[in-house]
Amino acid sequence: MDISEIRKLIRLIQDTDVTEIEVSDGSQTVRLSRQSTSAPVQLVQQPQAAPAAPMTGAAGGAPTAAPAHNEAHLLKSPMVGTFYRAASPDAEAFASEGKKVKKGETLCIIEAMKLMNEIEAEYDGVVEEILVENASPVEYGQPLFVIRPL
Repeated sequence: MDISEIRKLIRLIQDTDVTEIEVSDGSQTVRLSRQSTSAPVQLVQQPQAAPAAPMTGAAGGAPTAAPAHNEAHLLKSPMVGTFYRAASPDAEAFASEGKKVKKGETLCIIEAMKLMNEIEAEYDGVVEEILVENASPVEYGQPLFVIRPL
């Protein structure tokens, strides 16, 4: 099973109410689960994320800052992982503040369990604010971007 097939399965889980899926292809089996995968990882990453909290001061204060933004305009993390603004350290960032984005355009990558998951814009809009520092840990449901619809 190649990475593109796995990405399709991840999108299936993200875009539907499905919480768990297991697919076998010959001797290979891939199992994706929204609830059972995120809970243990969150417990492991919370102590590690504590030193990073000052770096993400705005995100750490997100519960306080979130009401200042229209909740509908927040793009939230669909998983626990590490947030990257670009495909590689030398590459240009996918999105920057003030950039117009189209629905389906890649905004960032979240690395989870050694898989690079492309996070796409849910609608056409303008990136008003990026709420997470590059290469910092993110939690499920944490606001990543403020996007004003066009």
